[in-house]
Parts: sequence; structure tokens; C-alpha cells
Amino acid sequence: MRFFPIVACGLLLAGCGSSNSDVIQDSDTGSTAISSESGQRMLGVNSYLWHATLDTLSFMPLTSADPFGGVIITDWYSSPQAPDERLKVTVYILDRHLRADGIRVAVFRQTRTAGVWADAPVNPDTATKLTDSILTRARELRLATQQPDK
Repeated sequence: MRFFPIVACGLLLAGCGSSNSDVIQDSDTGSTAISSESGQRMLGVNSYLWHATLDTLSFMPLTSADPFGGVIITDWYSSPQAPDERLKVTVYILDRHLRADGIRVAVFRQTRTAGVWADAPVNPDTATKLTDSILTRARELRLATQQPDK
């Protein structure tokens, strides 16, 4: 439900334009377009990747989420099991298509020693596992919205 204000804002912006425009959702790419007399203009990024990223990172507080630029930035998150370690994630959605190379995940880690936070190395598998989780969720969302063959 965290992404509702973002979706509502996107729909509101998509509705701004001439009175002869319609919002069109492309089920193949998950992209949103505005169709008007002057043509069609693509907005934002792949909606499956966008929603899958928000779902996957829902346990972390968000700092910024730009559905048109495709960047999601979390705030620092500390697990209750490891209060002296915190993570921050930035996700870049790079494509309007649901593709494995259409997403990039950057993970930052800090540890606290004597009350001072300092940058620490991140396990290289962390970003890979997050990427895989996001892609898996995006595929699930796409399958859930596909129309059955008649």
C-alpha cells in the first residue's frame, strides 16, 4: 500500500493534458502511455519492475521513489537482529521492458563501532539476490495480469 500515493500521482499526471487523450497500459512492456491527437508519449518505466521493486523493498523505509525516472532509494535500515549494521538500497529501472538487464541494484552497508557509523564492504551476492527477487516478483505480477487464451 506504500506505493499507492505514487501510483495515484502518476495517474493524476497522466490525466493532465488535452481533453482528447487516453491513458493506455501496454500489457507486453508494462509501460504507460498517453494517446492524444498529437501522437503517443511513453511515461515512466516498466510497471512490473516498479511494483516488484516496491514489494521487495517494502520492509525498508523509502527516501525517494521516482516512477518517471525509474529510481527508488531507501533510507538506512537496521535489522532488529543486527542493530549495529545497516543497509541502504538504490534501484535503477533502466528499461520499459521486463528484462533482466533492465534493472540495477546498488547496496550500501555501514557498521557501528563505538557509536560511529562507518562504511563497510557488502557481500557481492546481496545485490544479485535482491535483483533476482525483484525479477521473480515482476514475472509473477506479469503472469497475474495476463489474459487467459480464449
